Amino acid sequence: MPSDATPLLELRNVSKTFRSAAGETVHAVRAASLVVGRGETVALVGESGSGKSTLGRIALGLIRADAGDVLLEGRSFASLTSREFREARTAMQPIFQDATASLNPRRTVRQLMAQALRRLAADVVDARAAAILDNVGLRPGADYLGRLPHELSGGQRQRLAIARALAVEPALIVADEPLSGADVSIRGQVLNLLLDIQETRGNAYLMITHDISIARAFADRVAVMLRGEIVESGPVGDVLVRPAHEYTRRLLAAVPELDMPPLQLHGAVP
Repeated sequence: MPSDATPLLELRNVSKTFRSAAGETVHAVRAASLVVGRGETVALVGESGSGKSTLGRIALGLIRADAGDVLLEGRSFASLTSREFREARTAMQPIFQDATASLNPRRTVRQLMAQALRRLAADVVDARAAAILDNVGLRPGADYLGRLPHELSGGQRQRLAIARALAVEPALIVADEPLSGADVSIRGQVLNLLLDIQETRGNAYLMITHDISIARAFADRVAVMLRGEIVESGPVGDVLVRPAHEYTRRLLAAVPELDMPPLQLHGAVP
């Protein structure tokens, strides 16, 4: 059994290369190491193409690293059988950037939630699904069960994606640019929702974002990626106040402080 000191998720010297259409080798991730503890939020920041999403998919087991190791609660992915890996992966759930693309347009909210709740008896799925929808602000949840994704607003679809991720009660949620393109009001609402969920459930987040303001407002620790490498990491109050790497300083200098009001977050939704 893992001890309380065992990280929830640990990536050790993970590397991944791809072959481009032109036949060139692309080093997406280079010997990257990252730790996410139980109940904490780690932000993985960097510009587009820095390797953040690839590292997140490696963490989720969606793609396999060429080198290095991924450990979930102290257990190496490489040591698990296929069945054990499928079981272990239920402890981690993704929330992707484009909620619309991640939701089957032909399935109702009921069907999407039932897929995540497939281990429950059929006669209790609707009630459980409605309760989860209520918890993410889609109220009353029962009224949404018969709707299709296109009948929901963009903010509602993102809340549905969060509800589906929560359905299996994961210890870790990997959120890959979940607020890209959202206005400040929607971003604040969703981040406050995630904070409230964490307060209630004690889950951890790996928040993948190019937005330093989200990392600053939401995370406990931050890791900065550049060309596939993690060039700096540590507590938000250290890295984003006294950055040691020139690239981190450039990211901070590019934040449009005057053009965008600060995110207003709280610890828990009343």
